[in-house]
Amino acid sequence: MFDRVAIIGCGLIGSSVLRRLKKNGSIKKLVTYDNDKSVTNIIKKENLSDEIALSSSEAVKNSDLVLISTPMRSFESVINSIKDNLKPGSILTDTCSVKHGVNNIVKKINLKNSIWIPGHPVAGTEKSGPSAGFSDLFQDRWTIITPDKKIKDSDIKKIILFWESMGSKVKIMSVDEHDKILSLTSHLPHAIAYNIVRTVMGDDEKSNNDIIRYSAGGLRDFTRIAASDPNMWKDIFIDNSSLIIDAIDKFSNSLNDFKKAITEKDSKKLLEIFEKSKEFRKSIIEAGQDTDKSDFGRK
Repeated sequence: MFDRVAIIGCGLIGSSVLRRLKKNGSIKKLVTYDNDKSVTNIIKKENLSDEIALSSSEAVKNSDLVLISTPMRSFESVINSIKDNLKPGSILTDTCSVKHGVNNIVKKINLKNSIWIPGHPVAGTEKSGPSAGFSDLFQDRWTIITPDKKIKDSDIKKIILFWESMGSKVKIMSVDEHDKILSLTSHLPHAIAYNIVRTVMGDDEKSNNDIIRYSAGGLRDFTRIAASDPNMWKDIFIDNSSLIIDAIDKFSNSLNDFKKAITEKDSKKLLEIFEKSKEFRKSIIEAGQDTDKSDFGRK
C-alpha cells in the first residue's frame, strides 16, 4: 500500500494511527514530526515511530503518504512548510473535523507534486495528547473522505485501504455534505454540552459542590463531552461557524417548541417528542453506532 508514511502531529489521533500501523506491521518506514518536544519524547519512549524528523519538511521527503493531524489553526503553516518537499505522486491527507477551510488552503497553494484527498476519522474521546491514543480508536468507526472529482479512482482506493487497515468503515462525501452533517451530529451536541454545563454551574462554591455531588447520569454524560480539548473545539466552531449557527437556530426552535409544550401542559405533544426521540436512539443502536447496554461508557 505505502512504503513510507509521514505523520505530522502526534496527539490523540496521530498517535492512534501510529499505534495501529505499528500493530499491523504493514509499513516499511514510519516517520513523525511534532513541534512539541514533550510529545516527541512520548513517541520516542513508546517506540511508535521509526524516525522522528527535526522538521515537518524533512519528515515528508520521499514519503508515499503524508497525514496531517495537527489542530486546524496550524494547518496552513504546516502545508506551507512541506509543499516543496512532497514526493511526486504522493498522497496528502488530513484528519481535520471541518473540510471547507483546509480544502480552500490547499487549493490556494496549488499543490504540484502531491495528490490531496481530505479525510476525517469520526472517532475520538474527551482525552487529548499522545498518551491518550490507542490502536483500536478507529475500529468500526466511520472515516469520511472528501476527494475532488478530478482525483483518480486508483488514488482514492489507496486512501480507502489505508483507513480500512485502521479498522474504519469509509464513506466518500462532498466537502459541503461532510460539513453540514458534522455540524448536526458532532458540533451541535458539543455546543449544547458546553452550555448545559454553563447553565447548571452554581454561582458559589456550595452550589457547585451540591450540583457535582448529586449529578445524575444525563449531566455526567454532557460533562464528558464538554471535557473535550478546548483549543480543538474553538477552531471547529470558528471554522464551521455558518453551519453551526444554522444548527443552533434549529435547536433553539425545537427547544422553544418543547418549552411551549411544558408551559401549556400539552401531554400529547411531550409524549410525541419523547417517543420520536426514543425511536431515533433505537435507529442509532441498530446502525451499530452504539450499544443498548445500560450506563454505556461508565464504570
